Amino acid sequence: MDFGKVTRRRFLLRAALPTIAAGIGLDSPQLSAAAAAVVSVSVLRAQGPGPIPVTLNVNKRSYDLQIEPRVTLLDALRERLALTGTKKGCDQGTCGACTVLVDGRRVNSCLTLAVMAQGKAITTIEGLANGDELHPVQAAFLAHDGFQCGYCTPGQIMSGVALIAERRPMDDASVREWMSGNICRCGAYPNIVAAVQAAAGRAV
Repeated sequence: MDFGKVTRRRFLLRAALPTIAAGIGLDSPQLSAAAAAVVSVSVLRAQGPGPIPVTLNVNKRSYDLQIEPRVTLLDALRERLALTGTKKGCDQGTCGACTVLVDGRRVNSCLTLAVMAQGKAITTIEGLANGDELHPVQAAFLAHDGFQCGYCTPGQIMSGVALIAERRPMDDASVREWMSGNICRCGAYPNIVAAVQAAAGRAV
């Protein structure tokens, strides 16, 4: 019996043949059928789904996309919609640079599939300002110098917006705790805390 080129799948299926033989007998015509099935199954090529229609509601605007189900919300925003304010940092959900709001809740867009966000209201840093008028959190970050290199700033601001909306306590320790998912490699944390507190109208 020619099993052709050895692959992991063929190896595993071939390894199962003795168990099959023990169960149905060596002389059974069913064994030949089972062996043939092993060969036929082992040559099947793995195939995944191609692009599918996905509609995203971003910053109060609807976008119809054709993307693969594996595309993250972060990549859909940056690469398909050119909304590059949302940053790709660690791409593992640990730095918070990619934070956006989905139905008002902060999420790591690098860990969220775009298809999971269909039918939900997505807000990115580009959707905060009202024309030339900055969002209060954006204005507070400027006033309190809440950034240095600025790479983490969009995620910090989006998290700050959600923190205020969640009505969390605004003392230093609480703000640091509830913003702990957003990492600033420049170490501008005191100014970030002051900016969030000022935007909330509860500066301490």
